[in-house]
Amino acid sequence: MRRGIATFTLDHGKCPRWLFERMVKLGREMTRVLVAEFGPYEFIRRIADPVWFQALGTVLAFDWNASGLTTILTPALKEAIRDQERELGLFICGGTADSTYSWRTGSRRSRLSCA
Repeated sequence: MRRGIATFTLDHGKCPRWLFERMVKLGREMTRVLVAEFGPYEFIRRIADPVWFQALGTVLAFDWNASGLTTILTPALKEAIRDQERELGLFICGGTADSTYSWRTGSRRSRLSCA
């Protein structure tokens, strides 16, 4: 696998609601297909690769603001699999620093690992 450095400008602003909703819909279907074909561990391995993660964000139409990709893609995927986590065998925890749930990530992880 090729590795390198990518430089993105730091953009300011907010993701438009229509774009976020589109990312959630497409992200839901892509996650379902990837987990069905390759399993949850392979899905996690892939999104842990920064190049693959960036590519996924671009495929889900978030080329509007490359510097905010992680901030938008992670909640979009989290929303996409809401209420399907157990079925998929995949849980997405966390959020942005100002998110209501970000500070509860550790306790949520512990709770999920015991379930």
